[in-house]
Amino acid sequence: MQGTHTQAAGMGGMRAAGDLVARMQMTRRMRLPEAKAYVAEKLGCSTVELSDPVAMEVVRLEKGLGTLPATTNVHPYEAGMMEAKFNIAETLGIPINCVERFKARVGM
Repeated sequence: MQGTHTQAAGMGGMRAAGDLVARMQMTRRMRLPEAKAYVAEKLGCSTVELSDPVAMEVVRLEKGLGTLPATTNVHPYEAGMMEAKFNIAETLGIPINCVERFKARVGM
């Protein structure tokens, strides 16, 4: 199931930047080229690199945006799930529901 989901997630999903591009399409109603350009600008890379899992692993690790341990090397000091979501919300400048709920519950 994981392999199927990884292939179906588009642009490699969390292996690359597919999840980030999809977030921009859903939250800001951007078209695909516009969403790719926005994410590439925020990450400081080219739109071509967004679909390169090797290049994006480096970017995701540098910015703490999370990776999938099943498809990449294990990095002990990598951002955990919730920390990665906080970093994604901050990097892309978008609200993420679970981040906002977490902040409300802990009084941040």
